Amino acid sequence: MVPRLQGLSPLSVQHVVAAAQALDAGRADEAGRHLADALALNPDHPEVLRLHAGILSLRGEHAQAIRAMQRAAAQRPQDALYHNTMGTTLAAAGEFDAAVAALRQACTLQPDLAIGWYNLGVMLIRSVRFDEAADALKRAVALAPDHMLARTQLADMLRVGGCAGEAAAEYRKVLAERPWVGMAWWGLADLRTSQLGTDDIERMHAALRDPRASDDDRTATGYALASALDAAGRYAEALAALAQAKEIALRRQPWQASAFSAAVAAIDAAFTPPPDTASTADLGREAIFIVSLPRSGSTLVEQILASHSQVEGAGELPDLPLVIAEESHRRRMPFPHWVGAMQSADWERLGRRYLERTAHWRDRRPVFTDKLPNNWIYIGAIRAMLPGAHIVACHRDRLETCFSCYRQHLAGNEYSRTFPDLASYWRDFDRSTRHWAEQHPSNVRLHIYEELIADPPGCIRALLEFCGLPFEEACVRFHETKRDVRSPSATQVRQPLRADTARTPRYGALLDPLRAALDLPPFRA
Repeated sequence: MVPRLQGLSPLSVQHVVAAAQALDAGRADEAGRHLADALALNPDHPEVLRLHAGILSLRGEHAQAIRAMQRAAAQRPQDALYHNTMGTTLAAAGEFDAAVAALRQACTLQPDLAIGWYNLGVMLIRSVRFDEAADALKRAVALAPDHMLARTQLADMLRVGGCAGEAAAEYRKVLAERPWVGMAWWGLADLRTSQLGTDDIERMHAALRDPRASDDDRTATGYALASALDAAGRYAEALAALAQAKEIALRRQPWQASAFSAAVAAIDAAFTPPPDTASTADLGREAIFIVSLPRSGSTLVEQILASHSQVEGAGELPDLPLVIAEESHRRRMPFPHWVGAMQSADWERLGRRYLERTAHWRDRRPVFTDKLPNNWIYIGAIRAMLPGAHIVACHRDRLETCFSCYRQHLAGNEYSRTFPDLASYWRDFDRSTRHWAEQHPSNVRLHIYEELIADPPGCIRALLEFCGLPFEEACVRFHETKRDVRSPSATQVRQPLRADTARTPRYGALLDPLRAALDLPPFRA
């Protein structure tokens, strides 16, 4: 195979190598500066295009990234690394099926490509295919025992299975060898079963200064440090650690709050008035969508419903956005621009496509939950595609919700990096879900976390009745249900309900900037 850098001048090679190193560290702007001259001189060179695609992907310019990567891969169809980069580029754009296919091709072309197996494992986790993911990650570790991110992902899977002690031991093993690996620190912090101590806090401070740490490592470690400082009652220091982590993340990809708000308004408007679905009124009655902002009790709602004998808790399924993306590709225009051209038969086709993709979740039980939080954006589409489905929109106190999002290290939640962006995102969610609940009260329910805490049996009965399910006592004893839970709330939903989960009062006036962004009065002791 032709060497990847062949055809480049020595100076361009230097720029490409420097860009690749910056890209590996997650520094998109630095990589872009290094690559600029090489890109100008060699706009069609496959290796230059591959790195350019990676930079565009980190910046969130997904369509341009995919086009650049397609041009690169077309020139090196037998190069496994190019299929690997294509897979990660598609994954960042939310095209999970295509990403898995590209990564499988990379592993087929080069079975000893550890990074390919690792990326495939990550994508299979995001596609809720956990057994396959575990196999891929084990292949990555077997090929590269020092692949710490693969080992950390395997520890994450232990945590999901309820093996907190084993997961903690694995995280500790990773950190003993590579103390700067941020996701191992965050994995420990996110276990919530063992407190990170004073020694850990000092080790995290050292990890943040370690020159071997990437920006991703420093971001994850910063979140873990904030969690440890919070547990120690050092609240001002915890906020400072969060601000430092978010400053690093913000340099990579800023959030455009006004553009997002306009997009949500356009989607809601596209389904007002809603399409005629009288002929398919029962289609989708086997599906219960649980939508929310993160940290709003959605995992708890799913655990309650999954405790019912008729309900399978499927978790955060990628299928709805993927079906909508398929239609966008078919019509060659972005959602929601094609909504006005859809007929009743088209919506039924999409609904049946979704049910086809999710059929295996009904192998054991007739009803299943789809708990992908961001599906709140698609409530209008759900109503058109699956008019028989029930949608539970989880709401929690806005200050608690936004601060919980701010503290949680979640992939893809760029809106949570500043208080004004958080507040804007919360308003979009609140406005949209309340609109749909008013328009479709029989199929869209606002589930209020505080009401559940105040009256668990009554609220659970009402939730089951809304979903068309008979009452079962097991739903009240949801914490006894044994199942894998892949969310930051996995530990909490295995415990009885608690009324003392509010965290913002501990921070007092330190959170007044967030209160101001949410139009709330200042803190009063």
